[in-house]
Amino acid sequence: MSTMEFGTFLAHQHDVAAVARRAESLGYDVLGAGEHVSFYGPVTNSFVSLAAAAGATESIRLMSAIVLVPLYPAALVAKLGAALQVASDGRYLFGVGVGGEYPREFEACGVPVNERGARTNEALEVINRLWHEDEVTFAGRFSTLNEVTIAPRHPTPPPVWVAGRQEAAMRRTARYATGWMPYMYTPEQLARSISTIGQMAEDVGRSPDEIRHGVFLWSVVHEDGARARQMAIDMLSKNYAQDFSKLVDKYALAGDPDHCQARLREYMDAGATLTLMPAATSDEDADASISLMAESVIKPLKGG
Repeated sequence: MSTMEFGTFLAHQHDVAAVARRAESLGYDVLGAGEHVSFYGPVTNSFVSLAAAAGATESIRLMSAIVLVPLYPAALVAKLGAALQVASDGRYLFGVGVGGEYPREFEACGVPVNERGARTNEALEVINRLWHEDEVTFAGRFSTLNEVTIAPRHPTPPPVWVAGRQEAAMRRTARYATGWMPYMYTPEQLARSISTIGQMAEDVGRSPDEIRHGVFLWSVVHEDGARARQMAIDMLSKNYAQDFSKLVDKYALAGDPDHCQARLREYMDAGATLTLMPAATSDEDADASISLMAESVIKPLKGG
């Protein structure tokens, strides 16, 4: 039986409650939501969408994938995350990243894009303290707090999952996070990153066993594997404004149920314990793929 947990994604900007209930009924462990202020296409805000999902569900966990931390004041992120953890009764997973692939949104928010890493690192220090302490005082490059308390807080603060692809994100994971969630990663890359993060964690006095490992994997399953592959190419090429025809097999999960099961086993063997699978389809095709994924791919992998 699989020890992997599987997540799906809010594929629509509307009917959030209905989509969330559907994901829960299909047996997914996690429901994710992304965010941008502005992007190549429509994108929601993770805090807002997951708050709506929290009120519509009972057990599925809710993951920001990801919060663009440098675009917020650190204390505001801490408040939003704490509020969502309380509203969901402890089901929130705080996925974080630095962004930067769409510089216009940084300009619109008055944040220099070249400060995004430093801002995120400092923010994670501030957020961690605000989630565990009262009357926090902090003087940093980007944040100043004088006896600030975030209340209410859930007894269990949200787990922090760091997203990214590069060494800086791995170092951020080793120092601040309870989970590593890379994207556009092969199983081989994931295995190497897990080893690297383990050494980095030891270097800062943490046990590698404190950190879980996952993967953000654009996914589509169809009984016709070639059709699934083309759906992924079409959606990802549009979403990222580049041609994905030569990248789809490497970085996405696209094929018939047997192919998807085999590929997911490769990620499991590499060390992943959570796979978050947003639908690499049009909105019209998303529900069919998400449903088939649950029944014909995830259920067999879980031994159902």
